[in-house]
Parts: sequence; structure tokens; C-alpha cells
Amino acid sequence: MLSYSSDVYGGRLLTACGNRRATVCPACSALYRADTFQLVRAGLVGGKNVPEAVRGHPQVFATLTAPGFGPVHTRRERDGCVRPCRPRRAGDHCPHGTPAGCRERHSADDPRLGEPLCPRCYDYAGAVLWHAFAGRLWHRFGLELRREIARQAGLPRTEFREVARLSYAKVAEYQRRGLVHFHAVIRLDGPDGPDSAPPHWATIPLLVDSVRAVVGRVGLNAPGAVVIGPRALRFGAQIDVRPVTSYRRDTGERPASPATVAGYIAKYATKGAESAGAVDSRIHHARDMVMLPVRAHVLRMIATCWWLGGLPEFAPLGLRRWAHMLGYGGHFSTKSRRYSTTLTALRQARTDHRAEQQRASLGLTDQPTVTVGRWRYAGRGYSPEAALLAASVWEGGAFHGA
Repeated sequence: MLSYSSDVYGGRLLTACGNRRATVCPACSALYRADTFQLVRAGLVGGKNVPEAVRGHPQVFATLTAPGFGPVHTRRERDGCVRPCRPRRAGDHCPHGTPAGCRERHSADDPRLGEPLCPRCYDYAGAVLWHAFAGRLWHRFGLELRREIARQAGLPRTEFREVARLSYAKVAEYQRRGLVHFHAVIRLDGPDGPDSAPPHWATIPLLVDSVRAVVGRVGLNAPGAVVIGPRALRFGAQIDVRPVTSYRRDTGERPASPATVAGYIAKYATKGAESAGAVDSRIHHARDMVMLPVRAHVLRMIATCWWLGGLPEFAPLGLRRWAHMLGYGGHFSTKSRRYSTTLTALRQARTDHRAEQQRASLGLTDQPTVTVGRWRYAGRGYSPEAALLAASVWEGGAFHGA
């Protein structure tokens, strides 16, 4: 019989908190990033119970941006040279008397990057509502994309699911201006997902053209038009769509390798609004905003969430609950059901592997084992010892012994 020594860590068993944010728990976020990398990569090249034939299916890496709610300071480069921020004619001013342009060449660490040229002109209510409905916009984008692919293939909408399936994996990234944009891998499969070959008409150029055609058509009207005026919510005009391939194809687009795409998505899966200068914990009272260590632009977005969240017209959106996320309450990394494996499957495989390693090291490979899980919750937090959790043989609060 094996027992856990009460002399280790004061008699307490350290377990993984499972938080994905790097600012909250570096150890767990590193594990989450690695799992996300494997999940995305498996959907691109196979592995993890995904057939390798999936690498031959049409795949693109698309970036959908947020619209503009007012000019902000930005850093522009061309041919390695930093260009003026927003050049305008001298003397041009906004209705509030603020210069309408900026001719400075900002450095990469300039604190003004992402700040509005005129905060009074910036549409903070529109930005917060766009965050609140970004998830629904993505859902509509997926529906409309299926219809567009069917149209370009000459199929009725109702027959698309009988011959093809659209799969995806996406992540939300906060920009410096405090708005999210989506990075997504989009793949065309046969009707049974990655196990079935796509139809003959499913090509990369068709998928690229369909994504570009749909983005401008997706939109919805925000509630509360009587209170703050009408708001038509759409994706931004800037869109980037690249084929995902290990080698260059004659598609007219810049390709992206599977490893690069998987690493890019996994990197942002462990980040949140704190990467845009916000905070990583919820705000429970209005008085807490006074002491928040955030810049003025972020504070105004948080205050707008709190203001709109207190109005009956916006109560269903739960904006006060997501004020620390600047109004965005959606999941940061999501995938369709048939894209690839799942995080649960990856974690279970790691647990089983570590348990088998422990049994082998103790010479108990051929002996029956039981799992003892009588533990009492003591609290959560990060300590230097928690960095060892990623390599711990104890997974999820369970101890494997004989």
C-alpha cells in the first residue's frame, strides 16, 4: 500500500488549478498552450486519432478583425521604415477641437498606442456592444459561410450537409486598442468529418473566396437603440485569408505552415484582456474602478460596461459581469465538434501515461491498482512549488497507487 507523506508541502497535496491565463498560473497555462497546439495541429496534419489524410483537405487560416469605433494611435511600417501615425492636413480638428491626425512615428513601446486621438469622439458604447455580440457574429458567419460555399458549388443549401462539413478552430486575441479579433482555421471535409474525403469541388480557392465574400455580409443590430442610438455591428473591413499548407500551391495567396498556425493559435489561447492593459479578475463594485492599474482608454471601456450593464435594455448581456474583459464574455478558444480531438482526451491520455510510468517505476505493471481520492480542498493560489505541477504524477487531485 502506498501513502502520501505528510511531510511534503506541509501535508498538502498540490494539484493543478487548470487556469489557462499565463498571468494567473504560468504552470497551468503552459500545459494548456501545449494541449491547444496539439489539438489544432491534429486537425491540420492528422494524429491524435485524426487520419493523416486530413492534410489534403482544403484548409485556410483566416483573421477577422473588429471594426473601427474611432481613430487611435497606431504604429505603421512599410519596407522596414516606420511611417507617420495618422497624417492629416494641418489645421484639421474634430468637433471637440482635438487634432484629427498624428504625424508622429511611434516607437513599439509608446504608451499612446491604441489610445483614441479624441476620447470624446470614440464610440465606447459601440465597442462594448460589439464585444458583447462578437460570439453571435461568429455564429452567423459560420452559417452564412456554409450557404456561400453551397452557392459557389451550385448546391441547394439543404444538400450541403449531405456532401460536405465545415470544421473550424478559433481563438480570440485582444488588440492594443482593446478590441478582439478572431484567428481561425477553417477546413472543408466530407459529410462524416475528417474521416471522409471532401467532394471534388471543394478547393482552397473556393474556400478563400467564400470567406472573403461572407465577412462583409454578416451583421446584426444591437439592442437599446432608443437609449444610445442605433448600432449596426459587423466585422472589420480588414481580413486576412491564407491557405494552410506545408508547401506552396498556386492559389494566389500566401501560405501558412501547419506548425506556424498551431503555434500562433496556442499562444493566444493563454491570454486575455490583460494583454490589452485590462485586469484578469472580475470587478464587483463600481468603487473598485478607482484603483484599477489601467490606462485611460481601458478604464473608459470598463466604465461603459458598468454604465450599460445597469440599464434594463442591456441587462441580458451581463456587461457588468464581463467589465474586466471589456464586455467580451465569449470563450477564447473554441472548435467545432468534428475538427479534431478534444482537450479532455488529451488530458486523459497524459494522466494514463503518467500513471503507467509510475506503476512501471515501482514494479507494479502486472498488479491491479486502485485510485484513492479522499482529499479535502484547502484553497487555491500560485507558489514556486506549483511550477512542478506540469510534471507531477498526481493529476486532477487523484493519486494512483497499489
